[in-house]
Amino acid sequence: MDEKRLDAFEKMLEDILLQYDTITAKMEKLKAEGKEKTVTYRQLFTNKLQYQNIISYYDTYGLLDDNEK
Repeated sequence: MDEKRLDAFEKMLEDILLQYDTITAKMEKLKAEGKEKTVTYRQLFTNKLQYQNIISYYDTYGLLDDNEK
C-alpha cells in the first residue's frame, strides 16, 4: 500500500474515533439532562452504533492500536 493511501486510512480512523467520542459526550450530556427519549438522542445513538461497527472492523483486521480500543 502506498504512503498516500496509508495516510488516508489513518486519517479516516482518527476522524471516526473523534466522531465516536464527540457523539458519546453529547449523549452523556443529554442523558444527564433526562433527554434520553428525544429524537436527537436517538439519532446520536444510531450514529454511535454505526461508528462502533466501523471501529470493530478496524479492530477485527488488527488496525487499531491498544490505546485506540
